[in-house]
Amino acid sequence: MKSLLSGQTDTETNTDTKPESVWQKTPFANLLRYKPSKTYFARIRVRGKLIRRSLDTQLLTVAKMRLADLEKAERQTADSMTAVAGGKMTFGDALAVFRVRLQGGQTKAKKPRSKAYREERIQALLKSWPTLEKTDVRKISKADCLNWAAGYQAKFSATNYNNTKDTLKLVLDIAIEHGARYDNPAKEIRREKIVFKRKQLPSQDEFQSVLATIKHKTVADLIQFAAFSGMRISEIRNVTWQDVDFAKKQIAVYGDDVTGTKNGEPRRAPMIPEMKVLLERLRDENPDRKPTDSVMARKEFRGSVKTVCAKLGIPYFNHHAMRHLFITRCMELGFSPTLIADWVGHKDKGVTILKNYAHVRPAHSAEMADKMFFFNPVTPVVAA
Repeated sequence: MKSLLSGQTDTETNTDTKPESVWQKTPFANLLRYKPSKTYFARIRVRGKLIRRSLDTQLLTVAKMRLADLEKAERQTADSMTAVAGGKMTFGDALAVFRVRLQGGQTKAKKPRSKAYREERIQALLKSWPTLEKTDVRKISKADCLNWAAGYQAKFSATNYNNTKDTLKLVLDIAIEHGARYDNPAKEIRREKIVFKRKQLPSQDEFQSVLATIKHKTVADLIQFAAFSGMRISEIRNVTWQDVDFAKKQIAVYGDDVTGTKNGEPRRAPMIPEMKVLLERLRDENPDRKPTDSVMARKEFRGSVKTVCAKLGIPYFNHHAMRHLFITRCMELGFSPTLIADWVGHKDKGVTILKNYAHVRPAHSAEMADKMFFFNPVTPVVAA
């Protein structure tokens, strides 16, 4: 039998060899503390079965929240098992268990944004397969899954498709776990290869032309803020004046309570000289601003930029293209990939930068080619 410290459950039998002296009671029902490690454990009874499981925390406040999530998940699982015993389990039943585990932190999706994205994939799955939720899991065939995959893959990106396909498989795994199915009919669905697409980035002249043509100043401000910071749009929307440090020339990046930063950790973005000029102007234009006020008055620019780009006859660029532009410009200026990764919030020390952003714009490429030489920078080799 595996140790209770591994997170496994145990029933109240003679196999529980740990002396009661190592367990400390708490003022809260169903919550114990394991003295040697100071870790909190749940001790709950569901349909006559006593379950003891580690909550993987030494903080009481966190333990109480995880206990509630665990109790809900276990009772939902027990209800589903009863349905299975009666010969009934729909995809919706399995999905209900999956959702409880998802929100209770019992899946690989731990961060709020990861949980929210998985829920988005669930909604996309149910919308693209309208009859799925009420279908008996035993009646879902390999052919059904492959037919759905073929239709979905043709309409959406590889990333969207892969994650939605994985969601289908994860839910059906629960049906197997509960004995409603022997195998997973979605296991034969192949993943689509994700090819990094280089975004069409504006040249310096195109960028300045767009800024000069935009009618609303707040839109131009947002475009510049995005380009000068390399932040994601979800991060930009939540930058307040208390996050701006003119003395240290830094901007604190947090994101919101739902999405946060992509890797879940706050960081400091550099305040480059052009950003400093922009922020000083905005500060002077808003003398009555509060520390908690958003720096950016506008939250998106897609519609305005699309209209202006069509008018100027140049390729359209979106919010994320400005992040690419920032990173690309850093690469063109010879900055260290490790430094760039730190600025934009990549945790891989520059691996992604080198893999996906190690390219330059045509104008910069031509400029660098003029500076390339083998023997000396002045005298070309002339054939006799």
